[in-house]
Amino acid sequence: MNPTRTTCPYCGVGCGVTVEQDAAGAFKVRPDKEHPANLGRLCSKGTALAETLDHPQRLLYPEIHGQRVSWETATTTIASRFQQIIAEHGAEAVAFYVSGQLLTEDYYVANKLMKGFIGAGNIDTNSRLCMASAVAAYKRAFGEDLVPCSYEDLESAQLIVLVGSNAAWCHPVLYQRMVKAKKYNPALNVINIDPRRTQTSDLADVHLGLAPGTDAILFNGLLAWLAENGHTDHAFVSQSTTGMEQAVAMAKTTAPSVQAVAEQCGLPLADVERFFTLFGSTAQVVTVFSQGINQSSSGVDKGNALINCHLLTGRIGKPGMGPFSFTGQPNAMGGREVGGLANQLAAHLDIENPEHRALVQDFWQAPVMATGSGLKAVDLFQAIGTGKVKAVWVMGTNPVVSLPDSERVRAALAQCELVIVSDCVSHTDTLELAHIRLPALGWGERDGTVTNSDRTISRQPPFLPAQGEAKQDWEILTAVAHAMGFAAQFPYQAAHEIFREHATLSAYRNTGTRCFNIGAWQDLSAAEYDALPPTQWPLDAAGQGTVRLFTDGKFFTASGKAQFIAVQARLPHAVRTPAFPFVLNTGRVRDHWHTLTRTGISPRLSAHVAEPYVEIHPCDARDQGLQNGGIARIHNGTQHILVKVKTSRDQQRGSLFVPMHWSGQFSSAAGVGCLIPAVVDPISGQPESKHAVVAIEPYQATWQGFLISRRKIASLTEYCTTIKVENAWRYEFASASPMTDWAAFARELLCQDDGGVNWTEYLDTARQTYRAARFTGEQLESCLFISAAGGVLPARDWLVGLFAHDALPAADRASLLAGKPAVAGEDKGRTVCACFNVGENTIRKAIAEQGLDSVESIGRCLNAGTNCGSCLPELQALLG
Repeated sequence: MNPTRTTCPYCGVGCGVTVEQDAAGAFKVRPDKEHPANLGRLCSKGTALAETLDHPQRLLYPEIHGQRVSWETATTTIASRFQQIIAEHGAEAVAFYVSGQLLTEDYYVANKLMKGFIGAGNIDTNSRLCMASAVAAYKRAFGEDLVPCSYEDLESAQLIVLVGSNAAWCHPVLYQRMVKAKKYNPALNVINIDPRRTQTSDLADVHLGLAPGTDAILFNGLLAWLAENGHTDHAFVSQSTTGMEQAVAMAKTTAPSVQAVAEQCGLPLADVERFFTLFGSTAQVVTVFSQGINQSSSGVDKGNALINCHLLTGRIGKPGMGPFSFTGQPNAMGGREVGGLANQLAAHLDIENPEHRALVQDFWQAPVMATGSGLKAVDLFQAIGTGKVKAVWVMGTNPVVSLPDSERVRAALAQCELVIVSDCVSHTDTLELAHIRLPALGWGERDGTVTNSDRTISRQPPFLPAQGEAKQDWEILTAVAHAMGFAAQFPYQAAHEIFREHATLSAYRNTGTRCFNIGAWQDLSAAEYDALPPTQWPLDAAGQGTVRLFTDGKFFTASGKAQFIAVQARLPHAVRTPAFPFVLNTGRVRDHWHTLTRTGISPRLSAHVAEPYVEIHPCDARDQGLQNGGIARIHNGTQHILVKVKTSRDQQRGSLFVPMHWSGQFSSAAGVGCLIPAVVDPISGQPESKHAVVAIEPYQATWQGFLISRRKIASLTEYCTTIKVENAWRYEFASASPMTDWAAFARELLCQDDGGVNWTEYLDTARQTYRAARFTGEQLESCLFISAAGGVLPARDWLVGLFAHDALPAADRASLLAGKPAVAGEDKGRTVCACFNVGENTIRKAIAEQGLDSVESIGRCLNAGTNCGSCLPELQALLG
């Protein structure tokens, strides 16, 4: 096949990739050198995309109550159940919960069906969990949800301020653009504002490890300092803004001096002074903000506090300037364009504005129209729990894992009258609760568009055939709309028809008062749609994109001026107590994505961070009786999780960090969402996922072990993590419950179907170890190693390598239960560079033997760090 140019389905960077199939049928995924988002770069997740194309657990056919049905039966059942519920309880009893994983065309049809034809505002998206506060902050300041910057501004800036953004791991390609910019421009300064010292901090000239939740105090202090020290752009403020006096006055009440800011934020005075001075003296400043700001009970105010600083200094609308939100998901921006949030309408129109509602209803020729905002994500699932919402359709997301207070979400869905889930995989925590399961197309099979963090719309064309009877989400939605009697208004036969309607609506009665406008594309042919180049909206009449916004000092408020927001700084909702003395922060790791549905099936991506963990300061670990590498129990009084302990001086004392990825499909007790209270920002509805209060203590296991098996099995014990390795699955487990007969446990687990035939085992009672292996013919099918807690277990890498053999060599079979080869080989160690599968031990050996003294020399020798570069901070750490 000819190479297909498409976009990566992971983060909001929106990297272009090319996909090509070789003569043997294998796919190769490479970075697109011409795509403006990545210019030939790709992170570890994108590099491994070919490894996740053939998912072992695809959902292939529609099901009702676990029984396969036809598509006609599924869609007519959904339509009739919706109509029945609406007739009995009203339109507000039905809801959609969608995803930033959907393409814009899918999002558009879902929004149209719910708001214009069911007649309720109850469609919200998992983007509520990551970007809703940025949306609201932009809208308050600029009159519309508008990201003013372009990625080019990162290279034009003289100062980059990174706030609550671990870009090195969460947006690696943009991080590498900043690394390269700093390399070629030594005058570029980088400030990293984050309670944790992260991998991104290695790039920073100053790391401001502020007290959790004090960001608004810091930026209020900066605003007051700028105003007092002559850094106001009076012409810009006068001509292009309103509300400056009130915002500065409020800032002075909460942050009256640099000293006060330093004390409230827990920062050295000199570091705060340096930050303020650099911001004041540098014309070209880009302030990047992400989840550390957004996931807060005052996330909107925090966003406006930093936007205020750009407005005061006029640092917006010019190269290398502006407040820049890094979006979390691949199409969170596209969803915002078509009204995917419950408080929006399509085309950036306002659902609370009667004129806007009438405009959209007229354009859609809709029989009914939502009369106002629907339920935001957290409120939506609470309404499901109380029975107010009787039916919910979940599309492409896993709220049982990702939402706060996740056990309450699980309970809500368990008692809901009708739960419909569209997904491309057959097993997720949410799918387990579905009455109707609908097979959706996955990446490589779908056709449509996405919009990245800097407003670039890119194509995502198919290069794979549909599997089973899977359909694209817009096709499923359209079929349901037809079954509900709306065929005339949902005539879609192809994705480009939906896109043209979306483009037409963006220009409909748009006299320039709305920035979002892609009307130049409203007459695209199918061929022109297929050839659509990556383009930043809005478009001019000739179809040319816009690199950055507000170059003319004009905004999209009623007055045409940007609005300062007077921010009353508020601390997080939860407060530490003697019973719950730790602040819990959540986030991502480098090589995984969301709830592991895709990345969890890649051995390469599972190698860097194999098990869920808690990062804790060594002194806190000591005080709590925790051991590095041991297991911790973290609880909030009602729920708990079990994770491995990782000590690090990069973590503040009194604070913990736990990744958010591990679902019930990959871990028995690591779903951190159960510890996050359902506290939200009152404006955006975004949860405060960065600040829960918890206690932590050792988990007292009595025995431990690991299993490597070609079969995927259920969790073994109260602590169990599932890890994909080459040709097999690995399970790390431990238990506090006593085990009197390890052999019986092993046989019950592995030999139910053959009674122990082709079975070998070893028990050392004195050393309290047990080892066993099961063979299918000459092939190793599984091996199990158990010891008492604290006992020594063998290294895993050599054992995993044995599963590559169709027939296990006699020498390896003889030494199998010893856990090591008769002739020792090289242990590459923990994977550091996922792109080239380079381990820590290999890197250390090369440094010692070849005298490597820089990350560049490591790259020349081992290739490590030469692709996406997200491992560069770890390579630097290994150099010492």
